[in-house]
Amino acid sequence: MIKKIVFSGIALAVLLGVFIVARVWLFSPEDGIKRVSIPEGVHDPAEWGKAYPLQYQGYLKNREMAPSPTGFGGSEKTQKAVMEPANLMNFKGMGFSKDYTEDRGHPYALEDLRETERLTPKTTGACMTCKTAQIGGIFKDKGWAYARTPLTDLLPTLKHPITCSNCHDPKTMNLRVMNPAFIEALAKKGIHVRKASRAEMRSYVCGQCHVEYYFEPETYRVVFPWNKGLQPEQMYAYYAEKPAGFTQDWVHPDSQTKMLKAQHPDYETWSTGTHGMAGVACADCHMPFLRESGRKYSSHWVTSPMRTVEESCRTCHTQSKDWLMARVKTTQRHVWDMQLRAGSTVSRAHEAIAKAAADSRVNGAELENARELLRRAQWYWDIVSAENSMGFHNPAQVLNTLGQSVDLAHQAIATANRAVSASHGK
Repeated sequence: MIKKIVFSGIALAVLLGVFIVARVWLFSPEDGIKRVSIPEGVHDPAEWGKAYPLQYQGYLKNREMAPSPTGFGGSEKTQKAVMEPANLMNFKGMGFSKDYTEDRGHPYALEDLRETERLTPKTTGACMTCKTAQIGGIFKDKGWAYARTPLTDLLPTLKHPITCSNCHDPKTMNLRVMNPAFIEALAKKGIHVRKASRAEMRSYVCGQCHVEYYFEPETYRVVFPWNKGLQPEQMYAYYAEKPAGFTQDWVHPDSQTKMLKAQHPDYETWSTGTHGMAGVACADCHMPFLRESGRKYSSHWVTSPMRTVEESCRTCHTQSKDWLMARVKTTQRHVWDMQLRAGSTVSRAHEAIAKAAADSRVNGAELENARELLRRAQWYWDIVSAENSMGFHNPAQVLNTLGQSVDLAHQAIATANRAVSASHGK
């Protein structure tokens, strides 16, 4: 009886071994995706989808609009001022006070550009730099001259939003960067994109657009303020030197302060955060690896990692999904609370300076000091408010930045009040 059990066990083990060998070596599905070349200049994702259906199905999910799983951000086209009323005062006198919505997915890039109320007849072509897959061809034909071209002239020629070709070489499918401003910014730091590793490119393709930038006066060339570093105070120091004559994005009509408008500095914030410093790429979290019938591929649903916790987070973190979600929510709640405080205090500083300026006997030197304090305070608030992770990309830096904003705004209020008191001899 014992011998029969032993022999049965051996036979079962042999059969199992044969099955495993056959499964792995003879009938294993392809581990990876076969590369198919696409003609240069084909930007329609549906055409790419014929060769890469799994990636295309993921890309289409970017058209879904839904609130964030953490309650912050999301892809619904809602006005930010609804939740953050200070935006209306802080951006008074410029387009973001009229229309400033949550970001939607890449397929909506051109549609949202066409529909925004921020556009005017004076809007230049520089604004479409990160809105279309056609930027590569446009830059090849026109160079930086496209940046000065009226956007109304360019929009009719733009047919495709951000698609596959923004990030992939159509011939080799290797990752690539198309934004000339990003390439130039890295070159100034001694980094050549073409020599970058695949791991680096998994962040560069995102960083080429998810960044802070400004338009150079006269040329409207897109420039990244990175010469002194990527942290908020380093970028502010860069702007303080009035690069190429750039002094402000607009002048606030109430406080008469020369203001800066931060864009979406996700790359800068991430790069000095825990994940960025540890070499975790943007795509590792926002476009995690998936498997379909044994084939490994990168998700092209560019979304919050909290929608894909198992694939995005738990490949490194051993804690439960609920634990990880709770940590993210806690961080974002703390940042949101400080962001509201900072925005509100900055708003009061605009009012205090406007009130002081209306006094005919105000001390002009003190008033200018107040304006400089306000300019810095709003920059520190806005560079957090404009970033898309609600602080999670770099919690320590973000909370410190917001704390500086609150302090600087209070200093601006006190200085404005002192400017009036001193003039009255009190």
